[in-house]
Amino acid sequence: MVQSLEHDTVGLAFDGLAEEYDRLFTFSAVGRSQRDVVWKRALKTFAPGSHILELNCGTGEDALFLAKAGMAVTACDASARMIMQARSKMEAENLDSDVEFLVLATEQISCLPLTRRFDGIFSNFSGLNCIPNLQSVAFQLAERLEPGAPLLLCLSTRYCLWEICYYLLRNNARKALRRCSGSSQARVGGFEFSVYYPTPSDVRRAFAPYFRLLSIAGIGITVPPSYLESWIARHPRLLTVMERIDVAVRRWPLLRSVGDHMLLHLEKI
Repeated sequence: MVQSLEHDTVGLAFDGLAEEYDRLFTFSAVGRSQRDVVWKRALKTFAPGSHILELNCGTGEDALFLAKAGMAVTACDASARMIMQARSKMEAENLDSDVEFLVLATEQISCLPLTRRFDGIFSNFSGLNCIPNLQSVAFQLAERLEPGAPLLLCLSTRYCLWEICYYLLRNNARKALRRCSGSSQARVGGFEFSVYYPTPSDVRRAFAPYFRLLSIAGIGITVPPSYLESWIARHPRLLTVMERIDVAVRRWPLLRSVGDHMLLHLEKI
């Protein structure tokens, strides 16, 4: 029951952001930059014709991208209003694609019939950071995949150099170090909930023995977080330079876990 209350709270919190989310992040310079990295990796990870289960799909931007690339997508989110935005977006684009949007929290994937099988799992931009028990999620996902099926998971990191430096310079040590303990409290739309920051080793352990971790890439190492959008949007050439640096260093062991996000590629054993 406690877990149910938690994902209900997260869903209600993001209901209030649904209408503004695309403007604030999806279509922002930072949002486009970070999402483009994930999309390029997704096209290399998931084959056309695959049926992908997307967790915490938000307003459906990623699901529609995958569908346009020739994949069937079942996309889930705990926020009913996010799903409403996703369905409206799909109708507006008039896509002739196999996309299904469901109001379903990640912790409730077991509610899907076991006959629903998938060729891969996708989760973008920190939805899994709202999950207190990744081991339970890993078990539920493993039941719906065949051996060799890929998972592509994008989570917020525990140590974000941009965040630490930015807030320390603003004399706000609490915000600068908020991720470093492994969890913090977030307040969105009047709702408060816990956010968790697992390390790559934490994720590897949580998903074992069902999955093995194949690779880690940093997202937003030199490209700044979204709360610096107003600044970086005025310097597009600088953003281009930052993107090129990210490409060069995102797999370096000491840097891949200190960006704004990390992208983990796992495989079902």
